[in-house]
Amino acid sequence: MCNNAHRRRIFFTDQQKTEIWDRWQRGESMNAIGRSFDRSSSSVHPLLARTGGIRPPSRVRSCRALSCSEREEISRGLHARDSLRAIAGRLKRSPSTISREVNRNGGRVVYRATSADQSAWDRTRRPKTCKLVGKVHLCRIISAKLLRKWSPEQIAGWLMREHPGDPEQRVSHETIYKSLFIQTRGVLKKELQAHLRTRRSMRRPQCSSLKGQGLGQIREAVSIRERPASAEDRAIPGHWEGDLLAGSGNSFILTLVERHSRFVMLAKVQNKDSQSVTSALIKQAQKLPRDLYLSLTWDRGTEMSGHQNFTIATNINVYFCDPQSPWQRGTNENTNRLLRQYFPKGTNLSGHSQAKLSAVARQLNERPRKTLGYKTPAEKFQACVAAIL
Repeated sequence: MCNNAHRRRIFFTDQQKTEIWDRWQRGESMNAIGRSFDRSSSSVHPLLARTGGIRPPSRVRSCRALSCSEREEISRGLHARDSLRAIAGRLKRSPSTISREVNRNGGRVVYRATSADQSAWDRTRRPKTCKLVGKVHLCRIISAKLLRKWSPEQIAGWLMREHPGDPEQRVSHETIYKSLFIQTRGVLKKELQAHLRTRRSMRRPQCSSLKGQGLGQIREAVSIRERPASAEDRAIPGHWEGDLLAGSGNSFILTLVERHSRFVMLAKVQNKDSQSVTSALIKQAQKLPRDLYLSLTWDRGTEMSGHQNFTIATNINVYFCDPQSPWQRGTNENTNRLLRQYFPKGTNLSGHSQAKLSAVARQLNERPRKTLGYKTPAEKFQACVAAIL
């Protein structure tokens, strides 16, 4: 007798599957879902991964199809040797409907209601054809944009803008996600998932958490609450938000984003000491017209303890977020998340030249943004430059 115990295959009922999808859509992890069923996450993963983390649509039985109770009546009638016409009369169905039902399930002798009902349910599967199937040109365009690290939402918005009168040349971002994550569709290669910002192989519900930051010792800091109202409503260009993108080995990149146009600038810094950061900020400010650099908003990091030197050199006021409130400069926070596609966490950033950083900023500025009506930050910023010249 073999002493090795074989793991028994785990099956979930339809009710359990529904609960699993409900929990997944609420943002629970696979570990948490598995624990709720006293099982490991590995038993939950195959169910979710089968459709790339995208919940399949609920199946509904057609009102015109025979029900299970009607099939049981057919089985009882056949057992009593009733004619098919008599059975059809009791069910108020066409005799031809009953005849086809009996013949496709083995005839009078072997017909069973339960197996016939399950067979009918299995035959009703009609996978909906993906809109991208057969559209090679459109798939190539989408693939090229994904390779340039455009998000599916940006691609969908850009297609809508480029082809407003041609629905055949447009797809929704959900169609792109499904084509990436559900590989049975066979229209977009799985390798393109690596160019998504999250690099996940499954779709996850959006969920976010705010991470607090410590209170840096900033002398004579001016609160963000004193920032001009024109900066709040984004009506006037020239109000910037800044931060440091951190990497391994005490390496950093200076990131700046303009609130009106979402235009991004990146600068190389040796480390996060105040002198290095202030010098880099002054150098970046000198590249822009004065009318396009009116203020700068930063968090409470000590790297900006020399903000007064920056203001003296550039005549640009610096405003600071409230303690533990980095979300108050949310445009920069969102931009840093986008930059993680190019500079993943845990990588050393010191090896990137300024030319490389400028190339990444250019690529990011050429990606259409939903908040700009799918225009690019570069287009928006160039319009601002043209308006002041």
